[in-house]
Amino acid sequence: MLNNIGLPGLLLIAVVVLVLFGRGKISSLMGEVGRGITAFKKGVDDGSKDIEDSLADPKDVTPHEHEDVAARPVDADVADKSRHS
Repeated sequence: MLNNIGLPGLLLIAVVVLVLFGRGKISSLMGEVGRGITAFKKGVDDGSKDIEDSLADPKDVTPHEHEDVAARPVDADVADKSRHS
């Protein structure tokens, strides 16, 4: 159905929209659309940079084999409860 619009149909739609909304309203709407597209592109670029940075600098997440359990800080409340039990 939309394949049959053609140039005269598009011009008619453009004229009707211009009459209904006015030139100022359409101009401000197009400005908002442009700012939205710019913000979207910036967000995509920032996201891809974050991904590239995280892939370029891998972090070591393996647990240490000789980790001393006694060296970990113990909460005072937990220590008191275990003494009274």
